[in-house]
Amino acid sequence: MLSFLVRAPHHLSLLWRGLRIPQRSVLCAQCRPRAMANSSSSWEMPLVAVCQVTSTPDKQQNFKACAELVREAARLGACLAFLPEAFDFIARDPAETLHLSEPLGGTLLGEYAQLARECGLWLSLGGFHERGHDWEQTQKIYNCHVLLDSEGSVVATYRKTHLCDVEIPGQGPMRESNSTMPGPRLELPVRTPAGRVGLAICYDMRFPELSLALAQAGAEILTYPSAFGSVTGPAHWEVLLRARAIETQCYVVAAAQCGRHHEKRASYGHSMVVDPWGTVVACCSEGPGLCLARIDLGYLRQLRQHLPVFQHRRPDLYGNLGRPL
Repeated sequence: MLSFLVRAPHHLSLLWRGLRIPQRSVLCAQCRPRAMANSSSSWEMPLVAVCQVTSTPDKQQNFKACAELVREAARLGACLAFLPEAFDFIARDPAETLHLSEPLGGTLLGEYAQLARECGLWLSLGGFHERGHDWEQTQKIYNCHVLLDSEGSVVATYRKTHLCDVEIPGQGPMRESNSTMPGPRLELPVRTPAGRVGLAICYDMRFPELSLALAQAGAEILTYPSAFGSVTGPAHWEVLLRARAIETQCYVVAAAQCGRHHEKRASYGHSMVVDPWGTVVACCSEGPGLCLARIDLGYLRQLRQHLPVFQHRRPDLYGNLGRPL
């Protein structure tokens, strides 16, 4: 598995002349169990990019930062770029969140559709503040994960089903339901150039039933675009992502918000890609930047054959938890 960890541009200057990735980046290779070696040359496997940003209430500045990373991902050969939850903005309070929100057919999504066409790659827009069809009645929005193809067309939308209403000492209260409606359903995995992608958002990762349902519906990649806090991040971020990868035997891709968004909020960062064995094969650190990893579906299938956990499930004992969609 060949992957890339974003560190300082000079580390990559001999590999990619003119690399402009913000902050950190370094080339690294990860090991696998000997019995499950690469099934093909790494350069034959699709390359995905994970973008880490610090969103603010300034939507146009956020778009500029995201677009720079997406263009860099395209230049490096990625077929699919993942952006984090709240890539569009992170507001100071619920009133500002509602004021800045847009419908899917609004200006901002149009700019991202044009970006996808310009770069010729798919975009996972990990959490868009969407004014849905019921906006006039509810005056609340949806946290909507939008998947665009390389033509800029919307091929899937998933509205976050688990809302983050928590109080973590030292991190401040979160009341997502003050401005957001929960989504009504999960979405079937979508076939992309990197594999079949199951859509989720941030807090969803704490509910393994969701990941099991997506895996049994055919997902090969699970994605959890996030804005994890500074207390839960060091404690739970990596261990939850690795657990979801191991139990579903899927790749897990998690683009994250990082740094201080404004005076009221900061995020942990550490965007990463985890392979089906549970190995972190690419990651970012604290600052804005980009990491890349190759998706080896041959390895995934080989692992599932050697360790056929889904054939060993016992719904007769514990019901239909994580049943197929």
